[in-house]
Amino acid sequence: MIATPLLDRIRDPRDLRQLPRERLKDLADELRAETIDAVSVTGGHLGAGLGVVELTVAVHYVFDTPHDRLIWDVGHQSYPHKILTGRRDRIRTLRQPGGLSGFTRRSESVYDPFGAAHSSTSISAGLGMAVASRLEGIDRRVVCVIGDGAMSAGMAFEAMNNAGALKERIVVILNDNDMSIAPPVGAVSDYLSRLVSSHTYRSVRHVAKQLTKALPRPLAQVAARAEEYARGLATGGTLFEELGFYYVGPLDGHNLDHLIPVLENVRDDPTLGPVLVHVVTQKGKGFPPAESAADKYHGVGKFDPVTGAQAKGKPGPPSYTSVFAKALIAEAERDDRIVAITAAMPSGTGLDKFAERFPNRCFDVGIAEQHAVTFAAGMAAEGMKPFCAIYSTFLQRAYDQVVHDVAIQKLPVRFAIDRAGLVGADGATHAGSFDLAYLGCLPGMVIMAAGDEAELVHMVATAAAYDEGPIAFRYPRGEGIGVPLPERGTVLPIGKGRLLREGGHLAILCLGARLAECLLAADELTARGYAPTVADARFAKPLDRELILRLAREHPVLITIEEGSIGGFGSQVQQLLLDEGVLDSGKLKLRSMILPDRFIDHGTPAGQYAEAGLDARAIVAKALALVDSARAERLRTEPLPAAE
Repeated sequence: MIATPLLDRIRDPRDLRQLPRERLKDLADELRAETIDAVSVTGGHLGAGLGVVELTVAVHYVFDTPHDRLIWDVGHQSYPHKILTGRRDRIRTLRQPGGLSGFTRRSESVYDPFGAAHSSTSISAGLGMAVASRLEGIDRRVVCVIGDGAMSAGMAFEAMNNAGALKERIVVILNDNDMSIAPPVGAVSDYLSRLVSSHTYRSVRHVAKQLTKALPRPLAQVAARAEEYARGLATGGTLFEELGFYYVGPLDGHNLDHLIPVLENVRDDPTLGPVLVHVVTQKGKGFPPAESAADKYHGVGKFDPVTGAQAKGKPGPPSYTSVFAKALIAEAERDDRIVAITAAMPSGTGLDKFAERFPNRCFDVGIAEQHAVTFAAGMAAEGMKPFCAIYSTFLQRAYDQVVHDVAIQKLPVRFAIDRAGLVGADGATHAGSFDLAYLGCLPGMVIMAAGDEAELVHMVATAAAYDEGPIAFRYPRGEGIGVPLPERGTVLPIGKGRLLREGGHLAILCLGARLAECLLAADELTARGYAPTVADARFAKPLDRELILRLAREHPVLITIEEGSIGGFGSQVQQLLLDEGVLDSGKLKLRSMILPDRFIDHGTPAGQYAEAGLDARAIVAKALALVDSARAERLRTEPLPAAE
């Protein structure tokens, strides 16, 4: 174990605020070492947290948390914050079943005033808290820490625009760890930041503004602009000034002697409205393997805290994400109208590989899912074939654009929906639970779900060939099941499923990647003497009416299975059978196995699916109960044999 004598004394930030200022650097060093050691055990988001160690110490030292609100955008960088706020004893349970969340969570601590796992929400939430505090007469500072990547989202600028108009007292700390356009950071820059954040400068500036009021209006405007732009040229903050924020920076985010005085100035000046403090940090700071890695160890598995070598799992089948990327490249080799779009997730969606092969046909638009979808719609309107690769939960942020800019206009945008279903350690915030429901209700939308990785290859080819309107295909996180992969996909007939096994006692109709569990359940049921029919629906919309009606007609029990919420595939099947009058006779027992009506906490994917009742064991139990019930019903309603 590493020695952490100062950190051992910190139960919460109140203890931190009792330390002499000259000891804070030592505390930061211990906090960084503890963060590295903890994440080496659990895996998780490492680089972002290492980059804000000093900033975390400074903010908690200067501001009266939790009375003053501290909001971490996204939450990737919140691990040091968790260690300092009473959760050190559980920090090695991060992202583990029953352990700490990898993001901030209101139910976890009073020091987490707002839950965050999707980016660019902090300023909006912080502004809401600041206004609420003012209306309630509470003297409170609100601090939002947002990364430069998250600043690429329109929502952040919408919030800043509103904050600037309201002149509300809010502090936004821009954690800049990757901006190539950032002005130089050094002693002169830090001195200017301390100067412009000081009360003396503010007072002089105020007097100067009063004097300019005595000047003729044109001269007064020129003088005001001159002062603002002079300060903007010195510090780089003209954009934020135009949005109504008082800009301070850039600061060295690893130098506590520079950070603390500026934060104190910002805290203590009652005349300040919204303020943006620009700090420059290094992602992965203090851990050489992270500093030198291309992604700065953004997300890691377990690793050696000395060498940084990450633990490697046993070789297995390729991931669905990599299968998608390879299949899309194969289609793009043959069709130069195919383009790919991602919203700040090139490696997460596999499009980094596509970009290597086709750099001029791959577009990373930043954390801007709304723009990504409408950008794709514009390309589709001009005859291109855009593949918009976005995680299921991220696509939720662009739903209005999917409806108005794509579906209503019947534009052939191809949606590659990664992370469908439950996702393990990232928990409910990243679980793709709702896309079947929120897309399935849209007229003209074609929706596919891959039962295995070979099916995904076929669905990429199908999407590439489909030009009648929008089409989506979903697939899960993680490895495939190991089926052979075709070199290139075959175009599937739209709205047609496939029959995998023929039986008689019941029918199992699966949509998506629970198919392997359905086949395992079928093996168990067959061994028990109940041979089921197993079908892969392939399409959630349009449904394979012929297949579904046949299954309903020829079996006493029909079970639909999907990795989605209520309102999805099972609901579509039920509506079809209701419309066709299949359920009127009461002879068919129909059940839908879906995700439960609650958010499932982080854990292992296998554990989550067991909890959700969507693993092979749960399928077998459901099938046996229904078959036994159907048999009992039949015996009760069939006439007794005539007496001889």
